[in-house]
Amino acid sequence: MTVIHAKTALLPEGWAQDVQVTLEAGRVAAITKGAPPAGHRVDCLLPAPTNLHSHAFQRAMAGMTEYRSAGQDSFWTWRTLMYRFLDRLSPEDVQAIAAMVMVEMAEAGYAAVAEFHYLHHAPGGGTYDNLAEMSARIAAAAAETGLGLTHLPVLYERGGCDGRALTAGQLRFGSDLDRFARLWEAAGKALANLPADTILGVAPHSLRAASSEGIRAAAQLNPKAPIHIHVAEQAAEVTEVKAATGARPVEWLIGNADLSPRWCLIHATQMEAFETEAMAKSGAVAGLCPITEANLGDGIFDGVRFQAHGGVYGVGSDSNLRISLSEELRLLEYSQRLAAKGRALLADGARSTGRVLYETVCKGGALAAGREAGQIAVGNWADLMALDCSGPDLGARARDMLLDTYVFAGDDRMVADLWSAGRHIVRGGRHARRHGIVADYRAAIARLRDAL
Repeated sequence: MTVIHAKTALLPEGWAQDVQVTLEAGRVAAITKGAPPAGHRVDCLLPAPTNLHSHAFQRAMAGMTEYRSAGQDSFWTWRTLMYRFLDRLSPEDVQAIAAMVMVEMAEAGYAAVAEFHYLHHAPGGGTYDNLAEMSARIAAAAAETGLGLTHLPVLYERGGCDGRALTAGQLRFGSDLDRFARLWEAAGKALANLPADTILGVAPHSLRAASSEGIRAAAQLNPKAPIHIHVAEQAAEVTEVKAATGARPVEWLIGNADLSPRWCLIHATQMEAFETEAMAKSGAVAGLCPITEANLGDGIFDGVRFQAHGGVYGVGSDSNLRISLSEELRLLEYSQRLAAKGRALLADGARSTGRVLYETVCKGGALAAGREAGQIAVGNWADLMALDCSGPDLGARARDMLLDTYVFAGDDRMVADLWSAGRHIVRGGRHARRHGIVADYRAAIARLRDAL
């Protein structure tokens, strides 16, 4: 049993003072307001969200693609560089990189990650002796770091909507439906020794890379598990899908998939108003990655319209160029302000901007990950984050202004503690196993220095 005492805590019903939270078997067992100090003492206790979209291996590319090539650079020129990079990655590299990513996520305030995992095979497309060798490496990183994991093996069937063959850079992703079913089952075995909060979902990569038959087959592997898909990230993608199907990507999913809260539609930055409204009403979670979307020039998600129609969103770090929960939230709101030329656009009548952002991404991340979390509530997994309020910015703040200051004036240095399903993996702002994991990551980076 673990006891945490918070001077202030954000509970489902709002802010409360002198809150004692008791943890048992990784879950919140009891909550007492007005309690005397006892156990582990923190300043401000919050539910910790799930990072709902990550490609862990791309962290090792950070800072390696910020130069101009021939013509105008875009998502598509970046993707070509990424394909060149991944051809150099070994299973050992992937494990070292994933562990570093998970440490940084925990220190940023994320309690879990939904890993959109498509790097399955050896260079050239050959299979490892263990078909799920790369999934096993992600599982090993989760075991080493203690971060919660929703693992999402990716179905990648083709090079485009016209059914063209995979290019050299895509061969490490590719599977037909039979091989993917076996890979997915093997991935489940790779996760078997992880804690009880671990989830196995599935991810048809996109409407470009997965056929309609493949999307249906993937969704049926486990009808209750999360299902994630890249959708409408780029204008060229929308054009290709519409030419092949007669509908825009989100429009096609609305008409052909049984969208529900188990679905997470990643990016969706290229939508018409009718798609935004219909997606919101479907219950599907919008998976937003503002830092990566800005870095790749994807566009701006219509968050104001989506939220106004009851939509739920979460945030992820995607390419892991920069892993920062506070910065994802800040950029999400700022993108709305730049698009609409206004302020406090995602705030509502009762809650400030920071609180709306924070509570929404906690809810959306939990739904997208299939994780019983998102609020500090009895029975939920104890996914908790504590802010240190002793600094000059948070010291004089209370209630919603705590979150507003954290999101708009603060950064990850304010994160003091992080619990993932009760596992206390960050103390004093640092992950317990940071030193050794950083050393392994540096060794991997040294081997990959000239990969691009």
